[in-house]
Amino acid sequence: MAGFVGVLVSDPWLQSQFTQVELRTLKSRFISKKNEAGRVTAGDLPPIFAKLKAFSEMFTEDEIKANMQESNTIMEDEVDFEAFLRAFLDLQARATTISGGSKSSFLKATSTTFQHTINVSEKSSYVAHINSYLAEDPFLKDFLPIDPSTNALFDLVKDGVLLCKLINIAVPGTIDERAINTKRVLNPWERNENHTLCLNSAKAVGCTVVNIGTQDLVEARPHLVLGLISQIIKIQLLADLDLKKTPQLVELVDDSKDVEELMGLPPEKILLKWMNFHLKKAGYEKQVTNFSSDVKDGEAYAYLLSALAPEHAAPGILDVKDPKQRANMVLEQAEKLDCKRYLTANDIVEGSPNLNLAFVAQIFQHRNGLSVDSKKIPIAEMMTDDTQTSREELCFRLWMNSLGTATYINHVFEDVRTGWVLLEVLDKTAPGSVNWKHATKPPIKMPFRKVENCNQVIKIGKELKFSLVNVAGNDIVQGNKKLILAFLWQLMRFTMLQLLKNLRSHAQGKEITDSDILNWANNKVKKAGRTSQMESFKDKNLSSGIFFLELLSAVESRVVNWSLVTKGETDEEKKLNATYIISVARKLGCSIFLLPEDIIEVGHSELFSMSTPPSPGVLLRYNYSNFDVFAGKPEDDSYPNGKHHVLEPAARRGIGDCLSRRFC
Repeated sequence: MAGFVGVLVSDPWLQSQFTQVELRTLKSRFISKKNEAGRVTAGDLPPIFAKLKAFSEMFTEDEIKANMQESNTIMEDEVDFEAFLRAFLDLQARATTISGGSKSSFLKATSTTFQHTINVSEKSSYVAHINSYLAEDPFLKDFLPIDPSTNALFDLVKDGVLLCKLINIAVPGTIDERAINTKRVLNPWERNENHTLCLNSAKAVGCTVVNIGTQDLVEARPHLVLGLISQIIKIQLLADLDLKKTPQLVELVDDSKDVEELMGLPPEKILLKWMNFHLKKAGYEKQVTNFSSDVKDGEAYAYLLSALAPEHAAPGILDVKDPKQRANMVLEQAEKLDCKRYLTANDIVEGSPNLNLAFVAQIFQHRNGLSVDSKKIPIAEMMTDDTQTSREELCFRLWMNSLGTATYINHVFEDVRTGWVLLEVLDKTAPGSVNWKHATKPPIKMPFRKVENCNQVIKIGKELKFSLVNVAGNDIVQGNKKLILAFLWQLMRFTMLQLLKNLRSHAQGKEITDSDILNWANNKVKKAGRTSQMESFKDKNLSSGIFFLELLSAVESRVVNWSLVTKGETDEEKKLNATYIISVARKLGCSIFLLPEDIIEVGHSELFSMSTPPSPGVLLRYNYSNFDVFAGKPEDDSYPNGKHHVLEPAARRGIGDCLSRRFC
């Protein structure tokens, strides 16, 4: 299946040193130079490497050249892509030596060649969470409870069902469970579809999965599985740390300006702010800044629980000298609030950051101790976005985080105001476009530095032919939501159309237009013997979902279970079809960041001021193009060099050639 193949190199070890995001970036630089000069020589590498963020702050072009010459590299020799990658690794090793041993990379990726240790306590906690929340699941109940002392967790992960179900517990409704393959014995295709659905759905709820592929889940690599489970559980536990869900959080701040700052904080920071708010009221003199060393002695927990649940206070807990004894007393108090599940006394004393964060989050869920201040609640309501803006913000936030940028985005309208995040995204989507020497990394104290960053963002946007009339960097600094969304829409559109153009060799450099995509979709459905057609991206008939399902079926006939499809005539039927469409598309390898409502609401008012299509158009443009990659199959000679090049592959490695043959 084409959706599982990314940039491949013949040497497995060399392949393992890079993520697909890294390989696509480096491949883009290599191909660009080859197209420009007809070939790539070793002498071409120093200027290419000097522009990479990984090396730009450490080496000059001349230093890179000198380093290569020290390795007896003949600068006139032609290099292929694998030699290009090896040269990159050599320079990266030199950078690591200079920096004292930390791996320098343009992505916060880790190499699969490292030894990974498993935290037994964390594993036990995650197993307890799964046993608790999925105990009544119709399919999984026969396999639960899991014994944490065995490898049963990893064995159960291998068919993909458990992780899909866990995602739905964390963010209900993310996956239409009708799309999950839940037979007792799954064949390789079905298992791989489950893992692909899991990874794309995890990405859609905010997990970072750039270093995890379907094969990693098939093999149940422990450190990767536990890392993904940790992210999913964290999303579930921190879900209420949001002003929309818990407007009482406004009590933590004094005025509307502080509310704005609160909205821009990541959930972990809000949780710390909440904890310190109650600790200060309880008379605790220290400031808790982390969930590790600052809580190891158990004193902060003793104060917090006494303030929130005085009826369960343990007399003399602060007089106890032994930290482990005090930790046990804390857990006895917490147990009365049903909050003991995630950690032991040893975890507190040893300062386990993940488990302590989970513990505090659970305390917040059970008793946050915040009152409803009638004077402050309206301030919180004023600061929150309308429903449509919120949906678009969520869509772009998840898309941006899926690119694997170094900075994690928690709230688009706040986080982009320094310009740095947008520069990181531009560097991913248009490699080499950012001049990092003229950029300032947060925290930024001088306002004009933010403007400089944002001015460079606008400059790059204009170079990419974005419509930015009368838009200046200061508009981003000021948080102009309309213009920020308009810029991001154009950036997302540019990214996907560029990929389509690069994939479609017979396009001969021509821009891919809306008409091209429309014709491709209609022709694809027609060739499959279906009758549905779409007149435009605003076609009202799209709201039924039938056309999208027929398009998915045309790409892979077995993927749609037509017995589950409704006629799409009533609102309820449309909703059922829309949720099924999203899960089926993700199951096939599409990266989708929209809601069922975005499919149903065809032809709603324009989202942004600059040529924004209705949401079904976004779905078709940015996701269905993954299949047949809008480029045709190998038999019509549309794959460059006879190889598959895939948009947003769901895995770093997939089943491989046997899957890709399904499109051959």
